[in-house]
Amino acid sequence: MKLLLAPMDAITHQAFRNLVGRFGGCDEYFNEMINASSLLNNGPWEKFYLLEGPEPEKLVWQLTDKNGEKMAQATSVLAERGGIGVDLNMGCSAPQIANTGAGIAWMTKPISETQAMVHGVKSALENAAKDGRPAKRLSVKLRLGDQDFTLEKFFEFTDMLVGEGVQMLTLHPRTKKEKYRERARWQFVEELALRYPQIPVNLNGDVKDGASFEEAQKAAPHANGIMIARAAVQKPWIFAQLSGLACEPINSEQLALVFIDYVEQCQPPEFWKTRLQRFFAYYCLNFSFGHYFQTQMINAKDNEDARARVKEYFSKCPDDKTLKI
Repeated sequence: MKLLLAPMDAITHQAFRNLVGRFGGCDEYFNEMINASSLLNNGPWEKFYLLEGPEPEKLVWQLTDKNGEKMAQATSVLAERGGIGVDLNMGCSAPQIANTGAGIAWMTKPISETQAMVHGVKSALENAAKDGRPAKRLSVKLRLGDQDFTLEKFFEFTDMLVGEGVQMLTLHPRTKKEKYRERARWQFVEELALRYPQIPVNLNGDVKDGASFEEAQKAAPHANGIMIARAAVQKPWIFAQLSGLACEPINSEQLALVFIDYVEQCQPPEFWKTRLQRFFAYYCLNFSFGHYFQTQMINAKDNEDARARVKEYFSKCPDDKTLKI
C-alpha cells in the first residue's frame, strides 16, 4: 500500500519534505496548497511554492482557487514543471478557504459549475502534453460533503469527477463541519474504492501509528494508499516506520536544528516565523514537557532565538534528546 504525505498549508513546503526525505521519504509528496490566482499574478513568493525537491518525480502539485478558469490557467503553468500531476483541493473546510468559494466549496456549488472547472483543468493537462508524453495525472482530494451528506449525493459527485477523467481520489471521510475529535469514517473509503476499481483511491484521516495504520488497512482493504497529515509533522520518520525500515535512534535536538536550517534554505525570510511555528506545534508533542516546549518555540522571536530555545530545552530534558522508533 502506498504512503502519501498530505498537503498541508505552511507545512509541506520543500523544507519539510527534505526532513521527511532524511528518513527515506514516501511514495508521493503533496505540496502545500498553491492558490491559482496568486500563481498567475507571479508574486514575489510564488517561486518558493514551486520548488520541486527533494524528489521531483514523486511530487504532486495541489491547487486551490474559487475561480475555475484560473484553476485551468494555473494548471497549464504547473504542467510544464516536474512532478506527477495536479491535485484539486475539494476538501479544505477551513473558513478562510471554504468561505471564499474554494476548497470544499467546490462540493457544494452547483455540480455543473464544478464539472466545468474539472473539465477545464483536465483539458489544460492534456493540452500541455507534447512530443508523445502522457498528460500529467489529475487527482482530487475531497471530503464527504456538507452536513446533508448522503451516499447517493456523494456518489453523484464522484461519478462526475471520474467521468471527467479524474485519475485518483483521496478521501478524508468527514463532512464539512466534522472536526478531528469525531472519528474518520474509513468505511466510506472502502465504498469509494469498490465503486471505482479502475483508479486508485486513497484513505486520509486518523492514521497516526502502526496500530491505526493496520486498522485502516482492515477497514479499507481495497484502498490503494494511505495519506498522512498531522502525524507526519509530529513524526517525520513515520513513513519509514510504517514501511518497516530499520531506523537508528533519532537525535531529536539535531533534527529540530536541521529543520530550521532547511527553512532558511528553502523559504523566504518573511515566511520563516510562521513555518517554524506550524512545525513545532506538532513536533514538540513528542517530548515529556511537550506543551511547554511548544509554547517556547511558538514564542521564539527569530531563528536564532528558536535555535537557542531548542538547545535550552534539551539541556534541561536530556532524556528527550534520543527518540527510539
